Amino acid sequence: MERDELECFLVLADELHFGRTAERMHLSRARVSQLIQRLERRVGAALFVRTSRRVAMTTLGKQLRAETEQHHLAIESALAKAAEHARRALGALHVGFANPLAGEIVVRAADALRATHPDLAIEFCEVPLASPYGELRNGQFDVQLVDFSSHEDDLSGGEPLFEEDRMLALPACHPLSIKDSLVLDDLAEITLLSIEGDVPSYWLEDRVPARTPGGRRIERGPSVANLQEALTLVSAAQGAIITPAHTATYYPRPGIVYLPLRDAPSAAYRLLWRAGENTGSVNAFRDAVRAMARDVEKNTVTAARLSVRALC
Repeated sequence: MERDELECFLVLADELHFGRTAERMHLSRARVSQLIQRLERRVGAALFVRTSRRVAMTTLGKQLRAETEQHHLAIESALAKAAEHARRALGALHVGFANPLAGEIVVRAADALRATHPDLAIEFCEVPLASPYGELRNGQFDVQLVDFSSHEDDLSGGEPLFEEDRMLALPACHPLSIKDSLVLDDLAEITLLSIEGDVPSYWLEDRVPARTPGGRRIERGPSVANLQEALTLVSAAQGAIITPAHTATYYPRPGIVYLPLRDAPSAAYRLLWRAGENTGSVNAFRDAVRAMARDVEKNTVTAARLSVRALC
């Protein structure tokens, strides 16, 4: 029995409809009919009863399904495992990035790394704002480039690679929007959007401080789960958010003014990975990112021209 015949038989046994079977298998109805007829000729008997209104399985068809379905699932599982082992043997790396600038850097680092590691498969995905460590911790990422530190015992982090100034994304209608720049004490006159999700208190305090350096309370507004939600609420005058300075380049929007925060701590970019998992591919990627970070201040990364300083 050919694999495509068996797959078609099992899908039709599940759907009992030639049209839906064709859709699931991305085949034409004629091809589905052809495969079923070929299998029935191979068996020597009908496996389905077809009428203009319905499709039903014959007793022989039900028996064949019962005896082949589990074997087919086992074969599919074995093939998937073999493909996964092959992918890991060649080397595969899942990389997270915290924001567009970090994304640009890891993509460029990956391009450079492929010159010496052509078999290394590298996949990229953004680190969720509302879960800064979750995907790394559960294995979806092997390493991530972020603009924040970690005090998590199960994660390791390198030294800062470069730093970037911070700005405040502020509604254009806010009275402070006419200023050229702000200081952290100005935040007492502003509502900061909060961030919902699996975020440690120290991480949240860095992004959404509760008080100014002078001790004044900072109002917290609606919670957001990602940057797009935050910018939407800023433009709707629901609050403001502290962002890395490159956000002004990547996300200019009507209704939003980006103002430098003169005395805010810089956003320090570093790599994070799971403690004790220093694989060859992770180490090679870390070296490539470090090399790319040295070029940040030289404007080889287009978004970094104004606010980024190399530290390595």
